[in-house]
Amino acid sequence: MTTGTDRPTVLVLVGSLRADSSNRRLAEAATALLPEEVQARVSELPPQLPHYDQDLDTSTPLEVVSAFRDEVAGADAVIVVTPEFNGSLPSVLKNAVDWASRPRGEAALAGKPAAVLGASASPRGAQWAREDAVRVLKVAGAEPIEVTLGVASSLSAFEGQRLVDEQAQGQLAELMGRLVGARVAA
Repeated sequence: MTTGTDRPTVLVLVGSLRADSSNRRLAEAATALLPEEVQARVSELPPQLPHYDQDLDTSTPLEVVSAFRDEVAGADAVIVVTPEFNGSLPSVLKNAVDWASRPRGEAALAGKPAAVLGASASPRGAQWAREDAVRVLKVAGAEPIEVTLGVASSLSAFEGQRLVDEQAQGQLAELMGRLVGARVAA
């Protein structure tokens, strides 16, 4: 499946709403490592989604919900970039996954390869949030890559927009390669 072009597409969902967050920087670093033929874009819709409410999830959903589901459905793969809030993923990200996981049997996320990344100032690199994101994506019907990437001590891992942690950069390149490979194999 593609978005009407011959180029495979990757949709990036960022769980941090701050414009200059480490996780936005990590999302940019990830998309920069994708092959030239892959089109990647960061979704701006998750913060606009209402809290998931089955009463709102009707045969004619809200326009923003339809637009978001179409955006997810049109992507060949998904990258989820999550900070860690109180030991888990942020509500804006979980809410987006909830909307994209329905309706059952026709979910926009169903069968999508997904890579999970996270950055935090802590030495664990958003470990619990990444683990929760993998679990939530699996339950939602996506096919997350089991290996995730956490960028620890994120305040010093970036210089401007560039990821300067060489080990993390190498792991990120490997994970992006696996994501593209998973999409090709699907």
